Amino acid sequence: MTMDTITATGITTITTIPMAERVSDALVLLAWLSPGYPVGAYAYSHGLEWAVEAGDVRDEASLRDWLADVLEHGAGRSDAILAAHAHRAAGAGDAGTLVAVNDLALALSPSRELHLETSQQGRSFLDATRAAWDVPRLADLASHLDGAVAYPVAVGAAAGAHGLERGTVLAAYLAAFLQNLVSASLRLAPVGQTAGTRVVAALMPRAAVLARAVQDLPLDEAGTATVRLDLGSFRHETQYTRIFRS
Repeated sequence: MTMDTITATGITTITTIPMAERVSDALVLLAWLSPGYPVGAYAYSHGLEWAVEAGDVRDEASLRDWLADVLEHGAGRSDAILAAHAHRAAGAGDAGTLVAVNDLALALSPSRELHLETSQQGRSFLDATRAAWDVPRLADLASHLDGAVAYPVAVGAAAGAHGLERGTVLAAYLAAFLQNLVSASLRLAPVGQTAGTRVVAALMPRAAVLARAVQDLPLDEAGTATVRLDLGSFRHETQYTRIFRS
C-alpha cells in the first residue's frame, strides 16, 4: 500500500509495510521500553527512595545488592512470570486467561503505592501502544481490559498480540526495569553516573539468565519475597521529603 505525503521538498510517496516486516522485535521493544515511551516510569522508584532514606542503599555495592534482590526475589522475577503468561494468552487470543492474569498481577501489589506504580504504567502503556502500534488482536484483547491494567500484563499482552518472541520480550522488560531503578538512584544521589553504569553492567547477565529461567514457569510461581521493600513502600507514603511516587 502506498500514500502521498507533502514534505518540505515536495510530495513524497511512502510505501507502508506491516510492523513485523519493517523492524525487528528488538527495535520494537527498544521503542516500547525506552524512557521516552509515555508511561511515566520516571515518577516511580519502587521503594528505592525509602531505602536510600533508611540507609539501606548508600553506595554502589549496596545499590547493586538491593537491585539484585528486587530482580531475582521481587518484582523483577514476578513481573517476568506475569508478562510471560500474558504474552501466551494474547498470542492465543485467550481474553479470559489474560483477564485472570491481570487480576492476579494487581492483587499481588503489596501496597497502595506499588499498586499505583503498576496500574498507572500499565494503563498508559496499553493506551499509548494502541494509539501508535495497534493491531486487531490487541484491540480485541484491550476491550476486555477496560479497568486497571498491571504493567507487565500490558507489555506481555501487546508483545503477544504482535507476535514478538517471548524470551526477547522478558529480557528487554527486565533490562528496562533495572535501568529505570538505576536512573532513580542517580536522582536520589547515593551513586554517580559511572557507578550506576557499573551496576547495570553487573546485573544485566543476571537479568538475561532470569528471563530464560522463568518464561515457562507456572503462574502460581508469581509473587515476591522482598519484605523490607514492601514495608518500605508503606513507609514511603508518609515520608517527610520525597520526589518519587513509590
